[in-house]
Amino acid sequence: MAVLSPPAAWQPNAARGLARLHEKRSATRVRGQKWVWAGVVAMVAGFCLLAFPAPRVLAYRCLDCSVALWQSFSASAPVSADVKPEKNRKVAPDFTLDDAAGNPVKLSVFKGKVVLLNFWATWCHGCQIEIPWFMEFQSKYKDGGLTAIGVSMDADGWKSVKPYLQEKKLNYSTVIGNEDLAKLYGVEGLPVTLLIDRDGKIAVSHTGLVSKDDYQAEVEMLLAEKKAAPAAAP
Repeated sequence: MAVLSPPAAWQPNAARGLARLHEKRSATRVRGQKWVWAGVVAMVAGFCLLAFPAPRVLAYRCLDCSVALWQSFSASAPVSADVKPEKNRKVAPDFTLDDAAGNPVKLSVFKGKVVLLNFWATWCHGCQIEIPWFMEFQSKYKDGGLTAIGVSMDADGWKSVKPYLQEKKLNYSTVIGNEDLAKLYGVEGLPVTLLIDRDGKIAVSHTGLVSKDDYQAEVEMLLAEKKAAPAAAP
């Protein structure tokens, strides 16, 4: 009980106590607001994706807006690098699609490199934020073994995409995706970006807008990995 008896020189510090009370109330209020907004975003996204007969493009736009809204309210929470352990990575489904010049782009050809595979659309706000980052990464890390590939999910295909490519001067290959490819990669909203390691396995998968610093950290981590040695002949 002695510890409950304050020393004679002790004096209450009302100002400090009041400040700590305000600090705790503020922290509680912020947490509450984040949970409320998380619920609102989930409801909006769910409604947009389940709405009938809303077209898929509208659903994508609603989800994109919801993701952007949540990002704005959770910006204070840092996103750490999310690179999967090598033993938990699955092989990325292969595909061959033509680029804007009509040249085939086959994913498996890039085995031995780190591939940044970005599903996007010209109407996707989050995509427009990320694409300049990916162009910068392509320039900065190309010699180190990075290759970026954009997969547009625009419903009208090259009609919208070609003018966009000419305007933005993308420095990496872009192809037009389809429903089958979207299903293979589990693309239900945009943007979706995957990082594929040098062995052709998916090491990172992000849905929604992610910070440039996180992408850069993940790219550098995968570039630092060495390609696995081929299995020895029996």
